[in-house]
Amino acid sequence: MEQVIIIGAGPCGLSAAAELKEAGLDPLVIEKGSIVHSIYRYPTYLTFHSTPELLEIGGIPFVTPNEKPTRLEGLNYYRMVAERKKLRIRTYEEVTAIHRTDQGFRLSLTDRLGRESCCEAQHVVIATGYFDHPNELNIPGEELAKVSHYYTEAHPYAGLKIVIVGGNNSAMDAALELVRVGAEVTIVYRGAELSPYIKAWTRPVIESMMEKKRIRMLFESELKEIREDAVRIAVDGQEIWIDNDFVLALTGFKPNREPLVQAGVTVNEQTGAPLYDPETMRTNVPGLYIAGVVAAGNRANDIFIETGRHHGRLIARDLTSH
Repeated sequence: MEQVIIIGAGPCGLSAAAELKEAGLDPLVIEKGSIVHSIYRYPTYLTFHSTPELLEIGGIPFVTPNEKPTRLEGLNYYRMVAERKKLRIRTYEEVTAIHRTDQGFRLSLTDRLGRESCCEAQHVVIATGYFDHPNELNIPGEELAKVSHYYTEAHPYAGLKIVIVGGNNSAMDAALELVRVGAEVTIVYRGAELSPYIKAWTRPVIESMMEKKRIRMLFESELKEIREDAVRIAVDGQEIWIDNDFVLALTGFKPNREPLVQAGVTVNEQTGAPLYDPETMRTNVPGLYIAGVVAAGNRANDIFIETGRHHGRLIARDLTSH
């Protein structure tokens, strides 16, 4: 039986593993994808909003010549931390069920070849992210192959008509990259004006592109229907059809609460936030902890790497005190 199993090898899960190992424990990390899979799914040329020191975990410096590190540097850094700390990580294994036992917990697993197994632990830390569960539009045509909730890079869309749904930083960054490769970009956004959370260095560029008509920005609008060659949009009290090749629904993501509920954790129905002690990250289920964005419920943007990376230290302190 393992002392501690951590579900999720994102930055917060790795941070928890490093802190626990520093405290004398040797946790097993189980990840259904690759190490820091959420960062791997980021746009290819993404630059983090944070400075490198705010992304550091395990007391290992994040060295980069850039003021803001890139996605590739992030992948290299977190992989290096896992190697240097000699963390035990099993990738491409998904935890499909969590059951309480007299000694702790039994986890049911399925690997990438479909083989099933199980393992047991005295304590479990759920550090699952949210990047696998996009907020869906729930409109006709969303299931078409031309629709994606993820943006990687602009090259495949060069010279085509693209509709972006959303008004956050990911939507704005994608729009600017698409314009550079000659795409015809229309942004459908429910807000009445640009979001106040848009990065300071991005806002003036977006405003300039809007003023020059290189980006068509539809405020207080909503995508209503998607067809193979066009989309229907509600805007200014009327509905319009515009020609379209691809739709990028960059509407954010939500955490998967199923493992928490399955294990018996109380979840607030309105906020989606699990019941836990912020001083220890301990849930109402004895022996079960949470770390990272899963603690935020529906407001995933309330917890970032900068804050979630400290959860592991709280968990390690609580476990070793017992």
